[in-house]
This record gives sequence, structure tokens and C-alpha cells, in this order.
Amino acid sequence: MTENRSGTPQFATAEYSGGAADNTCRSCGQKIGDAFYRVNGVATCADCTRRLQQQMPQDSHKAFVRGVLFGCGAAVVGFAIYVAFALSTGLVSGLVSLAVGFLVGKAIALGSGAVGGRRYQIAAVVLTYMAVSLAAVPIAISVHMKQRNAEALPTQVSDPAAAPAASPAAAPAASPAATPAPKMSFGKAVGMLTLIGLASPFLALTDPMHGIIGLIILLVGLRIAWRLTAARPLQIMGPIVKPAPATSG
Repeated sequence: MTENRSGTPQFATAEYSGGAADNTCRSCGQKIGDAFYRVNGVATCADCTRRLQQQMPQDSHKAFVRGVLFGCGAAVVGFAIYVAFALSTGLVSGLVSLAVGFLVGKAIALGSGAVGGRRYQIAAVVLTYMAVSLAAVPIAISVHMKQRNAEALPTQVSDPAAAPAASPAAAPAASPAATPAPKMSFGKAVGMLTLIGLASPFLALTDPMHGIIGLIILLVGLRIAWRLTAARPLQIMGPIVKPAPATSG
């Protein structure tokens, strides 16, 4: 049983449409006999068609887990690249998300042995989005720490000699102890930062122009990851039988 281009089973024998390119198998280079197949639109002999079918990677739980693990590693690398670029240049460029999508998609395809499909595509999109969106958390923390350090710089007195010496009698009375604010637990803080990071592409829409451009670039990166992990089944049509040459009578 073979398949046509639409993926539906084909049991009938197709008629030969003619063409010099159909005389040679594009896989092994040997001359094709009276019958051949078209694999992804290319003329292929019967032996090579069977070999290609046997060599097609098969989907399995092991292949999926391995692909996701490779994708997680690539997402971590992409996350690090995004953060390092932003902290070293001072620029937050959404174009880095294109590279992240490419890395994640290629890693999943490599880990799964070139097996693709819907669940691989979903995993690639989720990992790419997480890597790009969560990169906003360390970037925002770094910016906040720099601003805090700048505000904490001591104010220098222009003329230290003119500053009056403080006497013990003039010391201000101790103010009543302020009630310390309740501290947030580490787990809660991490969870809150994670939620903020995941929502960061949409929170950036407060600046409509910058936010929309960044969101569009992110969608392009997600599309790259989606396409790289798509299934690529063989499209087989045939057997196609060459018509007997016309005899002059």
C-alpha cells in the first residue's frame, strides 16, 4: 500500500506522464525499469523507495523525552545568550528571540532523531517562549540594582570644615523602632518573579510601539521553532508504470 501526495492510501496503479528525468532513480542513480515511484515528487526506484521507508525515524516516548531534554538545554543556552547580550550592551533586542527559536527547534530535532510532529512543535514553542520571556527577570533585577546603588551613594559635603560638629547634647532622641515589613518567602518570591517574567512580553505593551514590535519578533521566533520541529513524512506516489512505446504499423 502506498500514499499519494494528500496522504490518503492509494491502491491503484498510476499512469506514466512522461519525462526524461523519470528514467533514472534520483536516489541510487540506476536506470529505472518499467515501474517506479515518486518520493516527495522525485522519481525513485522500488528498492530505494522501500529503503527510504525503512529508514524513516519512528516516533516514540524515548524520542520525545530525548528531544525535550535537548530542547531544555538549548532553552537555557538561549536564555543565557539573551541575558548576556542585554547586560553587556545595555540593549534589549527582540531579535535575539529568533536565535533562541532556532536553537530550541534544532536541538529538539537533533535529540529526537529528526522525528517531528505536533507535540514536538508545542514543546519547542513553550521552551522558546519561556527562555525569551524569563530573560526579562534578571535584566530587570540588574537595572533595579544599578539604580539602587546610584541612589545610595553618600552625598558629599562641599566644605567639610564648614560642617558644624555634632555635640552629644545635640544628638537627636532615638526614634521609636519601626515595625519591620513582613518578608516574602524565597519560594513565593521566585514564583512571583516567574509569573512576571512569563507575562513580560505583554507587560511591555505599556509602551505600544516598542511592545508590539517586540511581540511580533517573538512570534517570528516561535514560528521558527514550530517549523523546525514539524513532521516530514515521505510523500509516496506509485507504482507508476511506463506505457509501452507505440509501434508503427
